[in-house]
Amino acid sequence: MKVSWITDDKSARSIVEYGKMPGTYEASATGEHTSYNYFFYSSGKIHHVEIGPLEAGTVYYYRCGGSGQEFYFKTPPSSFPIEFAVVGDLGQTEWTASTLTHVNRTNYDVLLLPGDLSYADSHQPFGTASAALWSRTPATAPGWWPMPFQESGSTSNLYYSFEVAGCHVIMLGSYAEFDEKSAQYKWLKGDLGKVDRRRTPWLIVLIHAPWYNTNLAHKGEGESMRKAMEKLLYEARVDVVFAGHVHAYERFTRVYKNKADECGPIHVTIGDGGNREGLALTFEKPTSASLSVYREPSFGHGRLRILNQTHAFWSWHRNNDSDCILADSLWLQSLSVSRQCTQFQQDQASPPLVSVNLNDEL
Repeated sequence: MKVSWITDDKSARSIVEYGKMPGTYEASATGEHTSYNYFFYSSGKIHHVEIGPLEAGTVYYYRCGGSGQEFYFKTPPSSFPIEFAVVGDLGQTEWTASTLTHVNRTNYDVLLLPGDLSYADSHQPFGTASAALWSRTPATAPGWWPMPFQESGSTSNLYYSFEVAGCHVIMLGSYAEFDEKSAQYKWLKGDLGKVDRRRTPWLIVLIHAPWYNTNLAHKGEGESMRKAMEKLLYEARVDVVFAGHVHAYERFTRVYKNKADECGPIHVTIGDGGNREGLALTFEKPTSASLSVYREPSFGHGRLRILNQTHAFWSWHRNNDSDCILADSLWLQSLSVSRQCTQFQQDQASPPLVSVNLNDEL
């Protein structure tokens, strides 16, 4: 795990001390630091320190720089159940604060962010505004500079993968080259080829620009990437694809090549974290053949609770009410245990450990 923070003090040390008891630091690690200039802006000292190895499902207390405030976090579990909080396009507005408050009201294990974390013009620094969130829960996003992308064989922090508690999670870069000759495409093909669905039965992908979108905002911006990469995800039997970019919520049925397909992934756009640009209010008129099953231009966040090897519960929570309101939900079954959908791979791999009828999906 990598810990990152920023200091105005240029002499601050890039060190993290940590342990399992408050105020008692049994271990420490030293890392690196950097800074940057952008027009008239000069950043503080940006520290990155990798700590570990860490035990699963364990609370650790830590402090940065050798002194100062103590923080804590809990590592994800080593097995099911596991819960992901999912939120995109956060920003630093009053709606952002509402989203973060609602996210933190209920425990979760990992935070997934499909891009656009901050909109920093004339605002409080994003890390300061959301420190309570980042300091205590593992979080990950496409293109996020602290991520140790090399561990998955990637050469760029714009795309990488990791495994946690029976899930293989892939982050793809919407703004990196993605055609068949690109480094990202070749990496994705190789990464998917290494996935063992008996060990990680759930396969989750995050992108920024959605491949499926009935909102008039950013219409068609993910289409070229979809045409280039969708087949790889389909043949690997990806379970769900999360996207941001469009500032609204939308959930699609299982889909492939613009048609309903029970062996394709469920696509969810969740770019509704609270950004300063406001909501994308206008959707296309629905048709009888619409692949979109729920859509709403409201701020909120999502939860994916994976109960076991076969089933998970997805829920989307609207936060433009005084309370966090459950507005959309779905039980889903992993494609790794569908006889029909795993038939494609059975000539090349062993059958899954558990067999569940596809009709059992709720």
